[in-house]
Amino acid sequence: MMRSFYSVPPRRLGWSITTLMCLAAGGTLAGQAAQTASGGATPAVERARDLGAPFEGTPGPLNAITDVPGVEVGYTTLISENNQLTTGSGAKVAVTDRVVTGITAILPRGKDFHDPVFGGFFSQNGNGEMTGIHWVQESGFLEGPIMITGTDIVGTVRDAVIGWEIEHKGTQYPWSLPVVAETWDGFYNGFHGYTITTPDTWHAIDTAATGPLAEGNVGGGAGMGCFGFKGGSGTASRVVPAAAGGYTVGVFVQCNTGSARELRIGGVAVGQLVNQQNANAEIYGDLRYDMGSIIIVVATNAPVVGAQLDRLARRATLGLGRVGGTSGDGSGDIFVSFSTANRGAAVPPRRLSGADTSTLPKAQLEMMPNWALGPIFDATIQATEEAIINAMVGAKTITGMNGNVRRALPHEDLRRLMKGTYGPTAW
Repeated sequence: MMRSFYSVPPRRLGWSITTLMCLAAGGTLAGQAAQTASGGATPAVERARDLGAPFEGTPGPLNAITDVPGVEVGYTTLISENNQLTTGSGAKVAVTDRVVTGITAILPRGKDFHDPVFGGFFSQNGNGEMTGIHWVQESGFLEGPIMITGTDIVGTVRDAVIGWEIEHKGTQYPWSLPVVAETWDGFYNGFHGYTITTPDTWHAIDTAATGPLAEGNVGGGAGMGCFGFKGGSGTASRVVPAAAGGYTVGVFVQCNTGSARELRIGGVAVGQLVNQQNANAEIYGDLRYDMGSIIIVVATNAPVVGAQLDRLARRATLGLGRVGGTSGDGSGDIFVSFSTANRGAAVPPRRLSGADTSTLPKAQLEMMPNWALGPIFDATIQATEEAIINAMVGAKTITGMNGNVRRALPHEDLRRLMKGTYGPTAW
């Protein structure tokens, strides 16, 4: 059995990912080969750039959404082994089918939910769900975390977030409208989310932290496929030039979309070429069209407000298009954005009365002029493109219910295509 609890494990320390997720749960490596820190350095986890994939723009130090100051990310990853799964209370329960699912929590200001951020939204194709988004559109503010999980788990996660906020007095209003988004992990996950508990959701929030992020089969991305290969969670960032403000844009994706015939990396038809060169690869054939979904979260510290953040969210579509995304009829391509600038802009509500002669409070805002947003738009497109490919490069081959297998994008094939005959010209 393995119950994986991820917070934000380091990618380049001398610990294996398997070790870290079991240690974080206080558990053992049942059924897994134990790997611990040793004198020899563990090979670094490869990302898309390490395989020669060309991307525009300047990434932040971590090339992750956590490059935006104050943003925290947490994971709960649930993968059963040997027909056993550990519950949120620590008890082991028997399961009759494979469990491959999880939860991701993105906290714009960390655990400080009392200071909402300006937020934006865009639905490129709405065959999906993102709860709580009506108030973001109406008010221009996002309060609390952004949660991403599997389709059938949305209600459970939403209710659990409300419980967390009640327990921690985490809302300005006496009610909560959590933002919870989904993509479908039913190809692997045999229990359609019914194994998720309130402690699982709380763990993702409580363990959220800054720093480098694991990618691929983690959090809500555990059971996702992307462009015919194993997909999941991915992230990237960009720093705009100093003349444009030097701001950071970070993107996080939960990628469960696309078909192999569509996949483009650096303009190279990687999905088609790998399919032709490896006939045994279990990927979508030429006649399989996009029926998946993708959730994209865009964060920035640039001083932009609600309407401008709507525009930023729309640019994520262009990053998806760069890698071949077509937003098919069955695809839920839903994007949310936020800015960590303008602290205190959402003045807490108070009771008004006829006897109250005090002056109504006013928020003091900074806002970029619309004509200066071009570099922020570019950064969003570039980081979205790279985050999607990072999700695939970070993923590992996995076997789900009924023996369903989705193979990872082969690193050596990608490296060869990027540096060989089909190698794109450097920017």
